Amino acid sequence: EELLEMEGNQITLDSLDKGTDNPAFGFEVSSPSPSPSQGAPVNDIFQGENRHYEECGGPCSGSQEEGREGKGRFSSCCRKALQPASKAKHFCKAHAKVLRRVILGLFGVAYLCYFIAACYLNFQRALALVVMTAVVAFFVCWNIFKKHCGAKVLLLLRPIGKWFQKSWPWLKWLLWVALLAGLVVWLALDTGRNPEQLISLGGFCFLVLFLFACSKHHSAVSWRAVFWGLGLELLLGLFVLRTTPGIQAFQWLGDQVQYFLGYTTAGSSFVFGNTLIQDVFAFQALPIIVFFSCVMSILYYLGIMQWLILKISWLLQVSLGTSPTETLSVAGNIFVGQSEAPLLIRPYLTDMTLSEIHAVMTGGFSTIAGSVMGAYISFGIDAASLIAASVMAAPCALAMAKLVYPEVEESKFKGKASVRLSCGEEQNILEAASNGAAASVGLVANIAANLIAFLAVLEFINAALRWLGEMVDIQGLSFQVICSYVLMPVAFLMGADWADSPVVAELLGIKIFLNEFVAYQQLSMYKKNRLMGLEEWDGNRKQWISERAESITTFALCGFANFSSIGIALGSLSSLAPQRKGDFAAVVLRALLTGMCVSMLNACLAGLLYVPTEVGDCAVFFSTTNFSSTSYTTYTCCKQLFASSVVQNGTLSFTGSWAEQADSVRWLRECCRYYNHTSCAG
Repeated sequence: EELLEMEGNQITLDSLDKGTDNPAFGFEVSSPSPSPSQGAPVNDIFQGENRHYEECGGPCSGSQEEGREGKGRFSSCCRKALQPASKAKHFCKAHAKVLRRVILGLFGVAYLCYFIAACYLNFQRALALVVMTAVVAFFVCWNIFKKHCGAKVLLLLRPIGKWFQKSWPWLKWLLWVALLAGLVVWLALDTGRNPEQLISLGGFCFLVLFLFACSKHHSAVSWRAVFWGLGLELLLGLFVLRTTPGIQAFQWLGDQVQYFLGYTTAGSSFVFGNTLIQDVFAFQALPIIVFFSCVMSILYYLGIMQWLILKISWLLQVSLGTSPTETLSVAGNIFVGQSEAPLLIRPYLTDMTLSEIHAVMTGGFSTIAGSVMGAYISFGIDAASLIAASVMAAPCALAMAKLVYPEVEESKFKGKASVRLSCGEEQNILEAASNGAAASVGLVANIAANLIAFLAVLEFINAALRWLGEMVDIQGLSFQVICSYVLMPVAFLMGADWADSPVVAELLGIKIFLNEFVAYQQLSMYKKNRLMGLEEWDGNRKQWISERAESITTFALCGFANFSSIGIALGSLSSLAPQRKGDFAAVVLRALLTGMCVSMLNACLAGLLYVPTEVGDCAVFFSTTNFSSTSYTTYTCCKQLFASSVVQNGTLSFTGSWAEQADSVRWLRECCRYYNHTSCAG
């Protein structure tokens, strides 16, 4: 009956009654009043059907009495036919909770059977499934435990909490001294093996002191936020770059992201063709942004991203003591861009303090969006390093934001336990996917337009600088050369070798004055040259940089902190809170400087924690390769072979383990085909 009533409200014949009369189809039908057993809408529907049927000249051209009797019998049959469906609907409403539990239980049993079968058939293959299942099960059990036993546990732990509150004034100093002593001992032992790490440590300390010198209110700095933020950054760096589980986890995560982004080829090859996506940059990298944006929109619709952001923001808020609004925005910046993250806190922007606004802007400048991260991975940039840099930047950005612009106002959100996340307006998952793909079109067009404009402007600047340099007999003057000289000390302080510092400084200058997209593209070219096994130097030009310098540069470029992003930050925030436009403009330059330094601090930490990759047995490698092409391993092993070769009185000999190899002379001859060395002349 409800279904028929809904249809009756939607389908009417008023337009026929009120339309223009046609003499050829003139007719007149009176509308009878409905009986108590019949709903008016039902009568309207069947009355309309009878009118239409009689119009068409069917056998229902008899008397109106017969039509009414037939209509009543037909309506009664329909109501009887719909009674089971109506009863089923009422039953489902009355037992909705039980049915939901039964369905979830069936799904749980089905998944458990699938999980057991997968582990039984091949546990190594199902290891990722085991990890994901364990994580989900932990949080589900934690929520159930907190819901049913949380209050009792808090009541039991109350005496311990009171004791901690009384003892905290002296206990915190004891913990700080223990942590500081442990850090000093670890640094002394670790840097003893690789003294070049001390340069990165010195650069880290220099950048922190520099930001403190630029602080707006030196006496109001919250050192708890500063030390906790830097401590979390260090712990994340140690886990990602030093521990075996962390290295394997982020490497696995990076590989999965690469596999996942590879599915973009299915769509882009269908639209553009295989030739274009292989040879043309725009059709190779930019469709990844469309795909990633679509997936992120789906995750937001399902609530997965909100849940993940809330968990990360809770950890940062509890440890650093920052307000919920600024913490939520910075946590969101790990996954989305500087114009999307403020949407999470849109209702609260008008009431935020200047320090909180500065923290929101710093978080946007310190990280990159997940969508463009996919494009950088497609360039060949290490996915694990990009993911680690984005995660490590969040606590560091909050810490440095509170160092540069401490809180001196009373925040309206300090006492709030939580801040509600705004949800999307999509009605279903298909609409979410469509909106995500459509929203990325502007981003893709913006990136393509910026690349065209910035690369053209860069070429024009270089041409102008070359012309000016030639006037005073300076050859080869360019923007990159100027950056390499000006920013070389910064690159060296981050931990790059002095020989690699000009190239790292050049890329850093491109990132700051143009954008990070162009810089990552240039870095990918240096990396490809290294992996291809090209000579390190081509005359006076360096063709690639070391793995350590690559890692440092990857972290240093990971952020939107460039002058072209100022307009994006001001435009997006001003559209959300127009009345705070003046406040946004007042803190944006300070936030830009802080964001630049956050990326450099991450780079210093990457240089401090970098572990050189061990080269395998070169004799085994040479015995299994056919020397048809070169690689970085070929270059490294050939350099070892060159270093061990000795030519005396026209006689070639080898030192070390190479002297024991019977094929050393043949391998040297093969190496000389690709690389130049003095021993090749002999």
